[in-house]
Amino acid sequence: MISTVVWGTGNVGRAAIRAVEAHPALKLSAVLVHDPGKVGRDAGELAGLDRRLGVVATDDSDAVLASGQRAVVYAASGDIRPDDALADIVRAIRAGAVVVTPALYALYDQSGAPPEMRDPVLAAITDGRGSLFVSGVDPGWGNDVLPLLISGLGTTVDVIRCQEIFDYSTYEQEDSVRYLVGMGQPMDYEPPMLLPTVPTMVWGGQIRLMARALGAELDEIRETVDRRPLDATVSTRTMGAFTAGTQGAVRFEVQGIVEGEPRIVIEHVTRIHPACAPDWPTPPNGDGAHRVIIEGRPRIEVTVEAVDEGENRSAGGNATAVGRLVGAIDWLVDAEPGLYDALDIPLRPAVGRLGRKQP
Repeated sequence: MISTVVWGTGNVGRAAIRAVEAHPALKLSAVLVHDPGKVGRDAGELAGLDRRLGVVATDDSDAVLASGQRAVVYAASGDIRPDDALADIVRAIRAGAVVVTPALYALYDQSGAPPEMRDPVLAAITDGRGSLFVSGVDPGWGNDVLPLLISGLGTTVDVIRCQEIFDYSTYEQEDSVRYLVGMGQPMDYEPPMLLPTVPTMVWGGQIRLMARALGAELDEIRETVDRRPLDATVSTRTMGAFTAGTQGAVRFEVQGIVEGEPRIVIEHVTRIHPACAPDWPTPPNGDGAHRVIIEGRPRIEVTVEAVDEGENRSAGGNATAVGRLVGAIDWLVDAEPGLYDALDIPLRPAVGRLGRKQP
């Protein structure tokens, strides 16, 4: 069994605890938290399970890493603390651990990552003989392996479009929804996530990754952003009220330009209520979905819906993204130490998990 740490217990960390507990090759050995109120609580409780797992949360990362853990699922956010997240991950790799994480956007396409991100990781791999695989929670598989797989079914391919379409009222991360994305803010507010070059910083690596796999040469990466106000005040279960006239929906694209045309596109359509921007793409169920569209011959469209934590589809997206990361751990343990991306890690069947009782 591969001793595995889950570092962070938010939206991603909860799903990671459940995924590690369910995986036949992994053993949950420690849970790291930042909130003092979570220290001493059982991992099963923190993950929303109906039973205790016998692993108590701690905030002592030095002690956990010094205990020789074989793998770390780094689930702490890197959105507003990228330098701290990189430092934590480098420490874990230097301690000899295989690390999987969604926190370092620049390493989605590790071969094209800036030296200030890549060099510390490579140095830690040399020193500690650990490994790193980074894949997104938007989810990564929806912006790399799935569209690439589907593209191979066509005769000709004109455009690859990857969509995330979600109602953010189900997303239990209020600071990100209100301040990073700008939901509920005045229309003259400038959301950090939508500032020029930021979408490319976050999703450009996945555009470059797909272009590399397709043998396509990118001219450039472009961005488009559209925002809509709420016509009426709405109330949400998780975050309270969002006032009429404030931002209620966002639609943006990160476009990989090939021979002057957008050919590889990652598009996000997010709302705080279904009534806002009803003319934009909507998910089949009204809550959320991920969609890949291959424009070409034939035209291929695949929509994926995932549900977790009751009927929560945003949690389902997190869970599938985490499944991709956690499912890579045993492969990484057997591989040579290194810095890996989605083109390196095979998407494998759920070996040993068919019919297993849910954690």
